[in-house]
Amino acid sequence: MTTADSHNGRRLTARGAKTRARIVAAAADLMYVKGVGTTTLDDVLAASGVSKSQLYHHFEGKDALVRAVVDHVGERVIERERRSLGHVSTIRGLRRWRDALVQNSALQHGAYGCALGSLATEVSDHDALARRALSQLFTAWQGLLAGVLRRMQDRGVLPPTVSTDQLATGLMAALQGGYLLAQTARDVTPMATSIDMALEHIENMSVG
Repeated sequence: MTTADSHNGRRLTARGAKTRARIVAAAADLMYVKGVGTTTLDDVLAASGVSKSQLYHHFEGKDALVRAVVDHVGERVIERERRSLGHVSTIRGLRRWRDALVQNSALQHGAYGCALGSLATEVSDHDALARRALSQLFTAWQGLLAGVLRRMQDRGVLPPTVSTDQLATGLMAALQGGYLLAQTARDVTPMATSIDMALEHIENMSVG
């Protein structure tokens, strides 16, 4: 059995795909905790347990590995958000979504921030391909939020004149800003407050 390596066009065996996935997962964990800039390929080699020749068989260098990490983290985050938001159509459902994100961040006292946001901060100004991939991922995430708001609108909870896309942009900005404040404060309170204010704004627009 073979599978495609989307980055270099090679066909991978099941064993090769497993090795590549192990490299990417190890790099993603390291870059989330240490940051992209301070994570070296030697760090990834040590954490993944693969040889240097195996790493360079799959990735021509660190930039290619970072792009694979963006894809890996993005897939994980968007799948999580799809499960959380895919059927939400009430402000109560949005508050449950908020609670889950805040509680998860609280496990680390706000440290490390949003996995996608942290990557965007480090790579967007230096790698156009990674920046575009991250932009598409944030657009997909924001689209899931807009979908919730459209369902609320369809149910008559939000007035038809409201721009659900603009509300989703504001909610995403509150979320990402909250992640950053929690990261610097090592306290999730600012994150909870910023999302709560965005949700209160949406609730105040509700019909009736």
